[in-house]
Amino acid sequence: MGTALIFICIILVASVLQTSTGFGFSIMATPFLLLLFQPQEAIQINIILSLIISISLIWKIRTDIDFILLKRFTLTSIVGVSFGIIFFISINISIFKLVVSILLLILTMLLMCNFKVEPTKFRDYIVGGLSGLLTTSIGMPGPPLLLYFTGTDTEKGKLRATTLTFYLWIYFISLITQIIFTGTNKIIWESSLYAIPIVFLGLFIGQVLFKWLNQRIFRLFTYIILSCTGIFLLIESLSSL
Repeated sequence: MGTALIFICIILVASVLQTSTGFGFSIMATPFLLLLFQPQEAIQINIILSLIISISLIWKIRTDIDFILLKRFTLTSIVGVSFGIIFFISINISIFKLVVSILLLILTMLLMCNFKVEPTKFRDYIVGGLSGLLTTSIGMPGPPLLLYFTGTDTEKGKLRATTLTFYLWIYFISLITQIIFTGTNKIIWESSLYAIPIVFLGLFIGQVLFKWLNQRIFRLFTYIILSCTGIFLLIESLSSL
């Protein structure tokens, strides 16, 4: 019962953040799902539920999508997905968690130091490739996108819409790649099925929050989510080494 309650809380909070910010689900859910499931299970549950969220929101956010940027991300993400699955298959669980935690903390520090970058076509392609790599390797395409969008001062509506639309593509390809190379199991699909009502509750709450979430509060949410998740996972991963 305790495990089920923790699972519900993780999915609810992550769904609210995903809907209100456009990036929160994988960044919030994956580290904590790793405490309840094996890496393969945690990543595939995250991918399945993220796909459901993106499909549910795509019609409402379609007018804010940057299609040129989306095309660039999509093209190079295919290469990243291929390298990511190799990384996932070869890495050990303790190192896996440590990599995720360090990645989140570095990202948080860069954002808090007011990291800035000029958007270019080349950088768009690089971000897409990194995002693809991180999706199949650790189930988290969000960090490169978040850093890039925040560093270029992208408006929150455009950030949310373009990110969620990109997730439709990258999560679908990553799920197929994961299943082909690592397989799947009953626990993954049953857990995902049970989580669907919680996801839709989170979508509703997140839509309400998005209406009053200004850019300053948006950034504050970003720092809190990334730092707390990174520190928690770092402590947990170091204790298991």
